[in-house]
Amino acid sequence: MSKQLLRSGTSIGANIAEAQYAISKADFIAKQQIALKECAESLYWLEILNETEFLSKVQFDSIYADCEEIKKLLVSILKSSKGVKNEE
Repeated sequence: MSKQLLRSGTSIGANIAEAQYAISKADFIAKQQIALKECAESLYWLEILNETEFLSKVQFDSIYADCEEIKKLLVSILKSSKGVKNEE
């Protein structure tokens, strides 16, 4: 499970890095969308690792909060890129 988290977590950054050199706006959005999906997967694996007590509560809380923040940033980037207005 920890290896799955490693894969999905590092994929977030890899897709964001690829998006910086996207060949079109659609490509940029696609890469950011993949990063968001990988972020959601990372949150899932973190929850599993927490439930199995692989992570301490302090570790889980810190990493999970960071991942949630990344998710919020990616959602914001995608909304902005797609021209969607924030309704907050």
